[in-house]
Amino acid sequence: VLKAYDYFSPWREQQQLYKLDIGWPKTPEDFTGQTFCVAVDSLHGLVYVGQRGDNVPKVLVFSEEGYFLYSWNDTVEMPHGIFVWNTATDSSVWITDVGTGKYGHTVKQYSPLGKLMQVLGTPGNAGSSLIPLQFDQPAEIFVEETGDIYVVDGDGGMNNRLIKLSNDYKEIWLTGTNGTGIGQFKIPHSVTVDAFGRVWVADRDNKRIQVFDKVTGEWLGSWSSCFSEDGPYSVRFTADYKYLIVAQLNINRLAILVAPPVGAIGDCVMVHTVQLADETKPHLVDVDMKTGAIYVAEIGAQQVQKFIPL
Repeated sequence: VLKAYDYFSPWREQQQLYKLDIGWPKTPEDFTGQTFCVAVDSLHGLVYVGQRGDNVPKVLVFSEEGYFLYSWNDTVEMPHGIFVWNTATDSSVWITDVGTGKYGHTVKQYSPLGKLMQVLGTPGNAGSSLIPLQFDQPAEIFVEETGDIYVVDGDGGMNNRLIKLSNDYKEIWLTGTNGTGIGQFKIPHSVTVDAFGRVWVADRDNKRIQVFDKVTGEWLGSWSSCFSEDGPYSVRFTADYKYLIVAQLNINRLAILVAPPVGAIGDCVMVHTVQLADETKPHLVDVDMKTGAIYVAEIGAQQVQKFIPL
């Protein structure tokens, strides 16, 4: 169920950039809960989906062709964000868990088959902003090839911050408090890093994207003019880093923005949108950095949809 049409803006001639892959997944009935997040392992051609619900598998694994492969459930309470990290020899799956039970308020690393390898945070205990590794409903994680980790901590909890950790889980820098000022957040919901050393954060309830220097944590700029209708829920770059894909849940839309090259952040320019069906509610997205395909986790439609570049 999808309406996809071109969005005409006053400043840029439009062309359709993506089309829905109607054959993905092969068996949509495998989605049995609310699909909150999706992560692509482009190296191995796998797609991980995090879903919520009673007595449902919390993590589903599909092939990039759309075949259901397997699922796992242990120690995941309420998945919010998911990310696949690949090294030369290994891959692992990071999940942010916003549950309030014995597993929640944590960021966890799993093997591809679901074996728990690492827990950051104190399971079951909502953190305070005073302690770096004490999370309160951590929303999303992004891990660089080096193993450096970025966490946006604040899917409605006490914390509203962006933290960078080293590959041995030590704090490198931490920025952000609850507020509307420069470098403050109201529900920092998604985080990604570009090829030019910048960290991009979907500052959801402030209806803006904020950008930081990945080495120092210094604030570099923000975009708000594209989000007057609805705040950004998700931020991911296309495989060529030319565009930023942003999900807007309340208006059921994917916005495609021009990514600025090195230098000033400037103002946001929307080049295209994909309008989804009513009540689809796109929550978080991921991009296959090999094929360019976009995967959208939709909590309203309880599905993940795949869009392929034209």
